Amino acid sequence: MSHLWFAASAAPRVLAHRGFVPTDAEGIVENTVAAFAAAHAIGAKYVESDCHLTADGVVVFFHDDDLLRVTGDPRKIAAVRHDELVEIMADRGGLASAADTIEAFPTLRFNIDVKSPDAALPLGRIVAGHADRVLVTSFSDARRRRALDAARRLGGEPATSAGRETIARLLAAVSTGSSALVKRVLRGVDAVQIPERQGPMRIVTPRLLRLVHDADVEVHVWTVNDRHDMDRLLALGVDGLVTDRADLALNATASRP
Repeated sequence: MSHLWFAASAAPRVLAHRGFVPTDAEGIVENTVAAFAAAHAIGAKYVESDCHLTADGVVVFFHDDDLLRVTGDPRKIAAVRHDELVEIMADRGGLASAADTIEAFPTLRFNIDVKSPDAALPLGRIVAGHADRVLVTSFSDARRRRALDAARRLGGEPATSAGRETIARLLAAVSTGSSALVKRVLRGVDAVQIPERQGPMRIVTPRLLRLVHDADVEVHVWTVNDRHDMDRLLALGVDGLVTDRADLALNATASRP
């Protein structure tokens, strides 16, 4: 791949899902400064995260749109001010705002899923100056493009992976076996990030891998936490593993011939 996001390490890549929370860790939860620091400490080059916008317009790394699962507080992220979130997350690993965290870890590559429509524009502006080490994605292609456009207006060109609509068109193209059609669908896309299966449907297949690779696009599979599954998918030829067990995945990729 030509984008510098891919230059941190050779494929297959390990994407530490929401950072890394060691199994024996206390006082650390996902998507926090401590979780990203832990991923960095074990040698992860890539971290995957998600973002929302606070009540006062700060982009923060958080998966859910509320605080309930992580803190027991049912309020929406969008209803809480940044300074209050800082207090709430202080004993859970530290609130990770997008701007501060990207600055704090200058050697990490960030894979950022825009969860909130309101976060797209401010995230794009934040990552514009760090575009060489940011990949922007979203389940919504429109939201993903909004963030990319905001970065481009400031001179940045982040990498990007396909949203849900593009993935649906990709799967239809793969079913035809047409390399030209797959290349057309994936124009402007650097990676395809998908689960191995969706219900009974197998998504990651040798045909999909071959056709996507022919388009010079990588395939990253989420969320893979079992070592046997890691080894199997790596043998199949996937280019990246999104995982809560970055420690296992780093060992798995290091063991590849």
